[in-house]
Amino acid sequence: MASSSWLAVFALLPVLLCLGMTLPTPSDAARAFFVFGDSLVDNGNNNYLLTEARADSPPYGIDTPDHRATGRFSNGKNVPDIISEHLGAEPVLPYLSPELDGDKMLVGANFASAGVGILNDTGIQFANIIHISKQLLYFQQYQKRLSSLIGPARTARLVNGALVLITLGGNDFVNNYYLLPYSARSREFSLPDYINYILSEYKQILTKLYDLGARRVLVQGVGPIGCVPAELALHSLDGTCDRELQRAAEMYNPRLMAMLGDLNARYGGSVFVGVNTQRIHNDFIDDPKAYGFETSTQACCGQGRFNGMGLCTMVSSLCADRDAYVFWDAFHPTERANRLIVQQFMSGSVDYIAPMNLSTVLAIDLQKEQMRT
Repeated sequence: MASSSWLAVFALLPVLLCLGMTLPTPSDAARAFFVFGDSLVDNGNNNYLLTEARADSPPYGIDTPDHRATGRFSNGKNVPDIISEHLGAEPVLPYLSPELDGDKMLVGANFASAGVGILNDTGIQFANIIHISKQLLYFQQYQKRLSSLIGPARTARLVNGALVLITLGGNDFVNNYYLLPYSARSREFSLPDYINYILSEYKQILTKLYDLGARRVLVQGVGPIGCVPAELALHSLDGTCDRELQRAAEMYNPRLMAMLGDLNARYGGSVFVGVNTQRIHNDFIDDPKAYGFETSTQACCGQGRFNGMGLCTMVSSLCADRDAYVFWDAFHPTERANRLIVQQFMSGSVDYIAPMNLSTVLAIDLQKEQMRT
């Protein structure tokens, strides 16, 4: 803001106070952030549900400032937390948190739930989780709640101007199609047909997000699901990634990017920005030492082969140096790996994030906002 504008604000301050009016809070001025998806981005919604898919017990959260398990599937911060840092905002709260009220709602909300997928039958073994259809329903409820606080017009502007992150797909393979040797979905579909099916469902989800006001959406692809410690423990003798799961991810991700391109052509501009999560992770997996990691096969917390068996609990084998590990538990990255992932969000080439990286997105959107005001 120009210095003359600041002088005008200070000149009006006594008048505003006399009228009982308040200036916008810092939260009001910051860009809102909304998160949808699975355990990679869940900030603790599952803490409020009767489900086994939760991370609310130690040693989860061991490297947070108060060493407390928060519901994040990490030793510390996850990808949404680190994106919030780049936005200059506090982390968004889980939608189910009772603390999400008043000014906190202006920051945004996290609707993600561990165990979910694109399909509503993904993750049924976890029982009470927030399937993506319900996450979108909660997003509608959030907007109604916010509208009662700040009015419909300001709510629409906040939602339209928000950054959105959605992370789905991995569970549709590991916790659905490949969950059992002859799963119901694998008997119903060949792999190419299954990918066609889940992408057609995902297109409807993203269309619904657009209809609900989202205008800048980061869409993470499926990571190297054949290389996570859980799958290595089941399928690998020497730490080599499982070929079939890797084949699924390699078939799916380019098709996802093409689908995002189709949606952008429909809506105009770059509403949907695709993140090549598999390519980012593959850098760590192919040459972990180049990124300061000691291992990309062994989980920091777990038991059994590759520390990839069972859950991460107080009785698990726990590494001393979390920064030396790509994987925190059987499926999820460490905070340090998450920071490197977000760095590619911010400054990666189109091989990692397309059609533009997040730094470019934020610069363009800031310029548009300044032109409007």
